[in-house]
Amino acid sequence: MECTINWMGTDGMAFSAQTGSGHLLAMDGAPEGGGHNLAPRPMETVLAGTGGCTAYDVVLILKRGRHDVRGCQVKLRAERAETEPKVFTAIHMHFVVTGRGLKQDVVERAVALSHEKYCSASIMLGKTAAITTSVELVEG
Repeated sequence: MECTINWMGTDGMAFSAQTGSGHLLAMDGAPEGGGHNLAPRPMETVLAGTGGCTAYDVVLILKRGRHDVRGCQVKLRAERAETEPKVFTAIHMHFVVTGRGLKQDVVERAVALSHEKYCSASIMLGKTAAITTSVELVEG
């Protein structure tokens, strides 16, 4: 896996990232840190990537189990250390999974499998952050 980061100019703290798969991602800092608030912060992209990683796993696990999953949303809340390095210290992931006839224990097991075995991002972040999850099912 590869990624190239380029500073987008001397007036601010915006960066572009070109991923190995050829996609672009913009990042910027807060005004108090010299940025212009034009894009997500780098640590927000880490959190978003973690949410995407685990949502991907949960949907794939449910689909492979032939469950009628129709939607998956993950709402993440994170806390960071007060001092440098400001690592994530706590992350809560609330999964809202929509489908027909889904069972709470089956979806909770898919979430657990993601965090225990498959989601590289959450497993890495789990080295510094206490990760908790909750699951809400929506029939539809």
